[in-house]
Formats: sequence, C-alpha cells, structure tokens
Amino acid sequence: MAPVPDPAARVCHNRRVYADVPELEVARGHWLRRDLIAWPVDDLAPGLDPRGLDWVLHWSGAEPIDPREPAPVPWGTAALRFDAGGLPAAVAATVPHLAGHLALRVPPEVPAGEALRGQLAVSVHLPSGRLVRAGSLQVPGVLDDLYAAAADTVLGAEWADGVPTLRLWAPTARRVRLLLWPAEADPHSVGRPVEMAPRPDGAWEVAGEAGWLGSRYRYEVTVYTPHHGRVVTNQVTDPYSVALTVNSTHSVLVDPADPGLAPASWLASPSPPLAHPVDQAIYELHVRDFSVHDPTVPEELRGSFLAFGEDSAGMAHLRGLARAGLTTVQLLPVFDNAAVEEHPGQRTPPDAGELRRLPPDSDQQQRRVGADPDGYNWGYEPWHYLAPEGSYAASLQAAGGAGRIAEFRTLVGGLHRAGLRVVLDMVFNHTASAGQDNKSVLDRIVPGYYHRLTACGRVETSTCCPNVATEHLMAQKLMVDACLWWARQYRVDGYRFDLMGHHSRANLLAVRSALDHLTLERDGVDGPSMTLYGEGWNFGEVAGNARFVQASQGQLGGTSIATFSDRLRDAVRGGGAFEDPRVQGFGTGLADQQPTGGALLAATDLVQLGLAGTLRRFGFRSAATGQQVAGEWLPYNGTGAGYADQPDEVISYVDAHDNETLFDALAIKLPQATPMAERVRLNTLALACATLGQSPVMWHAGTDLLRSKSLDRNSYRSGDWFNYLDFSMTDNGFGAGLPPESDNGPSWPILAPLLADPALKPSPADIALAHAMALDLLRLRASTPLFRLREAAVIADAVDFPVSGTWQQVPGVVVMRIAEPGAEPRWSGLVAVFNATRREVRQPVPFATGGYRLHPVQAAGEDAVVRRCAAGEAEFVVPGHTVAVFVEPA
Repeated sequence: MAPVPDPAARVCHNRRVYADVPELEVARGHWLRRDLIAWPVDDLAPGLDPRGLDWVLHWSGAEPIDPREPAPVPWGTAALRFDAGGLPAAVAATVPHLAGHLALRVPPEVPAGEALRGQLAVSVHLPSGRLVRAGSLQVPGVLDDLYAAAADTVLGAEWADGVPTLRLWAPTARRVRLLLWPAEADPHSVGRPVEMAPRPDGAWEVAGEAGWLGSRYRYEVTVYTPHHGRVVTNQVTDPYSVALTVNSTHSVLVDPADPGLAPASWLASPSPPLAHPVDQAIYELHVRDFSVHDPTVPEELRGSFLAFGEDSAGMAHLRGLARAGLTTVQLLPVFDNAAVEEHPGQRTPPDAGELRRLPPDSDQQQRRVGADPDGYNWGYEPWHYLAPEGSYAASLQAAGGAGRIAEFRTLVGGLHRAGLRVVLDMVFNHTASAGQDNKSVLDRIVPGYYHRLTACGRVETSTCCPNVATEHLMAQKLMVDACLWWARQYRVDGYRFDLMGHHSRANLLAVRSALDHLTLERDGVDGPSMTLYGEGWNFGEVAGNARFVQASQGQLGGTSIATFSDRLRDAVRGGGAFEDPRVQGFGTGLADQQPTGGALLAATDLVQLGLAGTLRRFGFRSAATGQQVAGEWLPYNGTGAGYADQPDEVISYVDAHDNETLFDALAIKLPQATPMAERVRLNTLALACATLGQSPVMWHAGTDLLRSKSLDRNSYRSGDWFNYLDFSMTDNGFGAGLPPESDNGPSWPILAPLLADPALKPSPADIALAHAMALDLLRLRASTPLFRLREAAVIADAVDFPVSGTWQQVPGVVVMRIAEPGAEPRWSGLVAVFNATRREVRQPVPFATGGYRLHPVQAAGEDAVVRRCAAGEAEFVVPGHTVAVFVEPA
C-alpha cells in the first residue's frame, strides 16, 4: 500500500514576494486547453497585480529549465497573456476546484505536442525581470484537449483474421517500441524490438503477424517523467493486457475468439434472467475462500477458478441458496492484482496442523500467518484491469498465458449453470503503484496523466493507494473499455465499484451507456440487464463534489445505479465502521439493555427507513419523536438518512468483507454469557432487516453459516487461516487465534477472553439451524412480491409502520405493514414483526388481525420458535429475537 502523504505537502504556495529558488518540482499550474493555462491566484503575494506581471511558458526537450537565466536560453519560451476574464465558465465547470484560478492564454505558435514531450514550466516576473514565482504544469487537461480522438481508438491488441494490431496511447512519449518474445523463449532474454508508429490521436501502432499468437511482449517507452526531471526508457506491460505470464512480467498475445478458450459449459450456460434490479439477492464471495478448504474439490483445483466447475460441497451450497432465492454471486476482485505471488512454489504457507494445536486466544497464529504468506489477498491492488488474476489459475501453464481466460469462463459457466448471475468487484479508483515503481504501468507510459494530483502535483492517496483520475478522458476510457471487455468476453452480469464516490456520476453513466448498447445477438450479453452498484462514500479530495459531481449516495437518482447503505448497516450492527466495535445496534442486543434510551429509537427509525428502501421522500411517523418525518430529514451522522429516489438505488446489507463478520460483531457486542441459541436468532434477525426490505440485498459469504474470521476486522491479507469458510457446516472459524495485530492489536484485550470461551463457538447443529433460517429469509423474499415493489410511489402508498411513534410502540420492535392491491394475488397484504428484544411480545396494532396467519414459508420452516407466533385480537404474539411474517389471504 502506498503511504498517505504528509498533509503539509499540500501547501504549495509560500506567499513570499520573490522566489529565490524556482521550485520547478512543484506543479502549481494546470495546462487545461491548447490555449489556456490556469494558475493559482493565492500563489502570488498580496499586493502583486497579475496584470502587471510578465508570464512566461518554458518548454525543453533536453536542457534543464532555469527561469532565472537571461535570454537567449537553449529551450523554447513564449509570453503568456493574462486573461482578466478568468477561466471560461465552460472550462471552470469541468474543473470546479480550479474555478478561482487565474487564466493565462497560450499563443498559437507554441508547438504544444512537442512541448508536452519534455520539461514544462511557467515563470512569473516583475517588469524588471526579477523572478516572482515559478513552477511546473499539470497536463491532463491539455492532453485530453489535443488527443480527444483517442477516446474512439481500440487500444491493446485488436485481432482481425488471426493477425493482431497493437496500439498504446502514449502521447508524451518520444519513442515506443514493441518488444517480442516467442512463447518458448527465455523471458529473461532480450526481446526482439519492433518500431511502433505515432498516430495523430496520441497512440502508437504496429501491425503484427499471424505468427505472433502466443508471444510475450512488452512496450519500451521513452518518455520524460516530471517526477524525476529526466527522460527515461521504461519497459512496461500493456495496460490493456488480456493475458499475462506468471507474476505479470510480460503481456501475452492471445486471441480471445480462439474456440479452444471457450469451455462447453460456458457456452451452454446463459445468464439467468433478472426481472428487475430490486430482485437482486447477492452473495459476496472470494474466489480462494470458496474452495481452498473444501475436501470435495480436487486438491489441485482448490482456490482456483476451476473449482466453480466441480460438483462440490461449495457448489451444492450455492445451488441451495439459488433455489431459495439468491440471484447473484458478487466476486471480490478477479482482475490481475499486484499483491499475490502467483507461483505456488514461491509461497510458504504455515502448517495448518500446527496452527490448529495452538490455543484459540494465542497470538502465535497471526505471527505465523504474517511470516509465511500463502498467496492470499482480497485483490484490491489493481495491476492489469482486463486480465484474470493468475494466482486463481489451476496450473502454472494456465497462469502463464491464455489458460486464465478459459478457466475464468469455466467459473462463469458454473455459476450460471447453478442459476446465479455473476457480478465483478472492480477497482478503478486506484492502482497498486505509481511513478517509476516496477508495478506501475500507467504512470510509466504517460507520466502525470492517469493519477489524480494534489495542488502541488503529487499523487493523491486518499483511497489508500495512488488515486486514478477517471475524470480524465483516457482514464474513463480504460474504465469503460474494461467493463465492456469482461461483459463481452466473459458474459458477466454486472459490476460492483469499489469506492465509487471517487468516480464521477458521468463516469458511471458512461459505463451504463456503453453496456446498454450490448446485445445478445451481437455481443453474447444483454447489456441493459447488467446491474451496477458500488460504495458511494463521500471523502477525500473529491468530497462534496470538489472536482466533479460524484457517483455517491444521493447523487444517482434515476440511474438504477445503487450505492451501499451504511444507514441500515449501522442501525442494525451498532456504531460505525470506525467506532468502538462494542457499540450495540438494533440487531445486536441494544434492545435488551436497560435503559435503552434514545439510541434504540433512533436505530429503529433507521431500520424502518431501510426496510422502505432508504427513500428520501418516504414519510412515516418517527419512533424517536412521534412526529411525521421524510427520509431525507431523518438524521444520520450530520446528514439526511434517506437519499434514494428509487429502491433500486440502494444495496442493503449488514456485513461484508470489510470489518467484522456478523457473527463476530455479535460476539463482541453481546454480553459474553448470551446463549448460542440467542446468537443464532439475532444473526437471523439482523439478516432479515436487510433481506425483507424493498431494496436489493447483499450477504457476505458464510454469514448464513455464522462465519467467523476469529474477530478480524480487516482480513485482506490474513491468509486462508483467518478467512476460513466451511461449507460442510462443521466449523465456523471462531477461535483461530487473535487476529492480526496490525489491524486488531489495540482490541486484543477485548478479543482474547472471547476467543478463549468455548461457549462462543457454535456447534454444527447451530450452524445448520442458522443456515436453514437464512434460507427461509431468501424464500420469504423471493416468493413474496410485496417485499419487492420496485417503485418509490408504490412503496409510499403500500408500506407503513403503524405503531411507530405511538403509545403502541414497544421499544425494540418494528412492525411493518405492506398492502398493495394486485401485487400479490394470494394475499391482500402482510405484516412483518421484528422483535429484537429477548422477551416474547404481545404487540398491539391499530387494525384488525383476525385474518392474518404465519407466512407458509415460516410455517413449514426449520425454526420451531417462529412457529409459535400468532395473530391475536388486534395484536401479534412474537417470541424474543424473532422475525415473523404474517399474511392476510386475499
């Protein structure tokens, strides 16, 4: 992970009257258009009038620029004209963070293309010639202006009649050569150079030969890098690589249309249909987690793409979920990442037998896992966006070439055959590296373009890694092209965007538009049916629409592009992602505390709003105040809780790969003496709060199995050991030792006594019951259209919370009534009662209940406790820690 830069480094303007040193390493200015440069107004000392200063543009292909040197100088210069009108409104709208900058006009005689291939600087002088200020320039804007035609250029290897044409966008490069290695050649040998020709759109191109199929290749790019202040010659892989050698040292020329790369199971298994986005019930799954511990998968296939093509316990589990109502498997990143050693022989996994012999609260397991990497990582360190990750290939041969393509297609076919759609987790908000790092690709081809920069010209890292500036034309193109590639070549069914709020709304609409043009007949995929959603968090340098209108919560109305809701998550779990993990919520024991105080009623309101789709205009009577309130006015962390215009703009969830699993959250939050039976029931209740709402729902894989990561809050590199997933329902993973100290160390004194308590480890019977109860939730959702009403206006009329904020309100109980004529031919309506308290409640309601009976799914289900529920006279009787759905026959 890249370090977060010193905040002081953002302060680029020293406000001294004169510059003793030019500071050309600081990129203060922005060359935005062929004829326009923006300069920060606060870079000038008070009292200096920009109209009375001399502004000079410098460019050099060889000699280092020093703006203090008197004329003549051995580099190009041109006087810039100060434009008192400022940046044109149309330009300022595209760069709102620069709207107040000074505008400098570039004369037409400046050879912009040539200038951009070398060092650039702007200097500011008094009429006497004395230097006032100087700095270099950020150039993405002018590159987009000059080379806009590249947005329509096919990059990477384009195949026609078995012959490739290769193109690389490198508009600032001085020379680009293709280096070729035959498939059988030693990759450490010198590649055969082939000159590439520049195109007017900034791309470089070479026509290949049929014999190049299977060859390894790199690009040799000679380019000026501002960060190092010199011309470098970089050997880089293709950012549009679709196949790679082991550990991604070389790209591989592969024709994806080769029939040998199309498994029969993939060709014969079309995508399962999805009638509407709100019908989605999603299972978030890591490829390696799925099978690495599954003895029913052949050992050589465990942890690989090919495991999804086996008749295994894991696939049987997924098929069972699909039969109950699960629609989708969302895979953690499967593109090529920079975090995992792909050669099995170079991995040193710890001995699982030795780890099992250690005490459940020992710190030794995490020490050995950390010291002996086993090839595990979540994969959020992007290296090549269009190629499958090699560590998931079943063999070195597959990892080192076209085999990855066929094997991932096998995975897609296996899930489609099981009745499940496939959504990919895409990470376009950052790359693993930048600059001249050996795992940096984009920045070694077009330095300073693909990454978002600070006011000083340094790379932003608010995402944890070098942030990608998808507001730039060709960065957006890479994002769109990658989404089209995985859709066309693998027939996936949608995308989940990591840290989507770091992208613009325009980025997501560009992806949506491109996908909508795909057809089954031409492309093998129905593009309009593909679903899009992501993390719409609002933070970092883009927060508050600072650089563009973000693809964040509340800003995607009318698009059917969804964001994850932290509102429901926090209300159910308690606290927030970065708060004390012991804070309780509606589903984690808060209702059993005395006194409960206002926290319980506030959480109840958020749960009710979440059940109604987190809609901004949904109105109901607040449990906390007794007053009518619309979702957008319900408070949540200083903003309005309701933010969606339609229910398909929200994904409801209560656990995910981030933070503790739901079982672990319950372990930390509940009193330690809480019986396992109550923990199982609360696990189900928490899931029900997300599953029985009007929006799509996502479950973390194994949450139906009480999955534990031994209380690890961030298991991204915690190895197979802490990311244990057991579809045999024998062991949930609890008590595997103290979780890794790097992320959990301060909590060890809290966690150790819990891990040491054998009563907190569920039995196989507990796991089986939790799974059966979770299946019933899916069956309730899938079999009952009233839980999926699709339209905000219909929800507003059909859904209400009749006891909320009234004298009938029982603290810790939610009563939801849904009645929509025509939505459900069997029943005139339903009532769902969520009893988060430990005690049985006789919940009074302001309407007749004599015709209601328990939903057939629950009446025939595995949960004996829920079968005790009953409808009395204007009341419902519901045992503690139980969710009951009552239906009224039509």
